[in-house]
Amino acid sequence: MTTLQKKDILRIALYAGEIMLKNGAETYRVEDTIDRICKSKNLKHVSSFVTPTGIFISDDRFDGISFIKRIKSRTINLSKISQVNDFSREFVNSNLSIEQALLLLKKIDKSPKYPKVIRILSAGFASGFFALLFGSSFLDFLAAFIISMIAVFASSKIEKVSQTSFLANASGGAIIATLTIFFQLLGFGNSIDMIIVGSIMPLLPGVALTNGLRDFISGDLISGVSRVFEAVFISISIAVGVGSILNIWINVFGGNI
Repeated sequence: MTTLQKKDILRIALYAGEIMLKNGAETYRVEDTIDRICKSKNLKHVSSFVTPTGIFISDDRFDGISFIKRIKSRTINLSKISQVNDFSREFVNSNLSIEQALLLLKKIDKSPKYPKVIRILSAGFASGFFALLFGSSFLDFLAAFIISMIAVFASSKIEKVSQTSFLANASGGAIIATLTIFFQLLGFGNSIDMIIVGSIMPLLPGVALTNGLRDFISGDLISGVSRVFEAVFISISIAVGVGSILNIWINVFGGNI
């Protein structure tokens, strides 16, 4: 095997790992996929080290080839993770060429998300039913349904502009609290608490927290700490947004909760 062929295989493994990590995969799963792809092509001495913000791959037996990939943005798209898992199995168990493998990975990477209307409606229904689960009334269900859709839409727009999750989540929490108070003043809803609790559910970092705990269990301590802290940071930003508006409402305008 030539050095060029080895580099091509490492690039394929790196690209597959990049897609998985950008879309919310656990670090141990990314490392396992990279190792599986490399070993299937007789690169048995490849070491990979993955953190939530970077991928490092090195072949220390042959030519000392190393690759580093910085991951600047992350989201949650379990569909793409599943597709890369399927790709890695196909790559290992078939005779896919490097060109074919690269085309498949590019297709997965560029595959569109679910339509925005579906994502926003899903967030609305999830919030509404969470409010019901916590004991709210039907009016609270409707309020949480509408408010969460507005908040998720606005939060996604703000995140694209600011490139910071703290500002986007804090703004989302502030929008939820503001609209909840507005709906309450109109008599549309019975419990501010239930509406807010239901509405913030789509913003909460459940997957990030779960992945962090799974990384801890798998022994990836750096990734585990990073993901758990990220989840806590997001939760704090949401609480800051909600708490700031409620504090202004109570202390400045003399409102009641």
